[in-house]
Amino acid sequence: MQLLRELLILIVFPGGLGLILGGLAYEWAGRKLTARLQNRYGPRLIQPLADLIKLLGKVEIVPVGVNPLLFHGLPLVALAGALTAGLYVPLAGLSPAYGFPGDLIVTVYLLSLLTLCTGLAGLITIGQFSRVGAARALTQLFAYEAPLLLALLGPALAAGTWQIGAINQSAAGTLFMVAQPVGFVVALIGLMGKIELPPFDAPEAETEIVAGALTEYSGRGLAFFRLCRSVELLIGLTLISAFFLGGVQEPISFLIKTLALLTLTVGLRVLITRLRIDQTVLLWWRWGALLMLLQILWIMVTKG
Repeated sequence: MQLLRELLILIVFPGGLGLILGGLAYEWAGRKLTARLQNRYGPRLIQPLADLIKLLGKVEIVPVGVNPLLFHGLPLVALAGALTAGLYVPLAGLSPAYGFPGDLIVTVYLLSLLTLCTGLAGLITIGQFSRVGAARALTQLFAYEAPLLLALLGPALAAGTWQIGAINQSAAGTLFMVAQPVGFVVALIGLMGKIELPPFDAPEAETEIVAGALTEYSGRGLAFFRLCRSVELLIGLTLISAFFLGGVQEPISFLIKTLALLTLTVGLRVLITRLRIDQTVLLWWRWGALLMLLQILWIMVTKG
């Protein structure tokens, strides 16, 4: 029975199918809200799922001169990392399926596999658009990764633990968004940079470099990369809600808080035009990291 329970957790919920369907639902909500703010109707409820099924059924073309093992394996590794990270976060307001001291660090770096695999996917091809997109994606990774990690460490230091489940319980009733406003802003914008949402979508700017690092991808590979971004959006919103918005202890509060954050990200996407890659690096590596280091220092001094 224990084995059956663990298989259900891995395959159905919170891993596997639960994360996939949840990610697609939040993708639809973001696209729908964006459309309404732009005076458009937006996609149907099943549109993200229909797009995924259509891509899975298409022929996957492997460019000449590309290592097939890497070409097919990179999207699988990215998706596997995102699904594994979902096991350590309190999805739907429930306790994480698994947890251990320090799982926050592991989760952040599992979520980074998407960007690393996307960069490698662009570098193994000979297309110029793919290479430019890969260079931008990896450059942006170095710009936001450190500030995002430092932002999430703020509530962890206040709680005295680096275990996500324990931080969620400790944050219950405490709005770290108010106590650590800089960390909240950096974490939210860092999430948008991690999954390359506008205005931080320079790595895949369709008006400049077609689809960036994924220009040569089609079929299943492209479907897995897109699905990975949807899953990471859901996980990222869950982490920020658990850390900065008083924790998520039941499904109702989970929905309210994550959808509120999604609405905020959509507002930023609609209001702000795309940043150049040099502007992103200047904003986050110089100012984001500096502000977060100052906040970490302040937390350590006041807590001590």
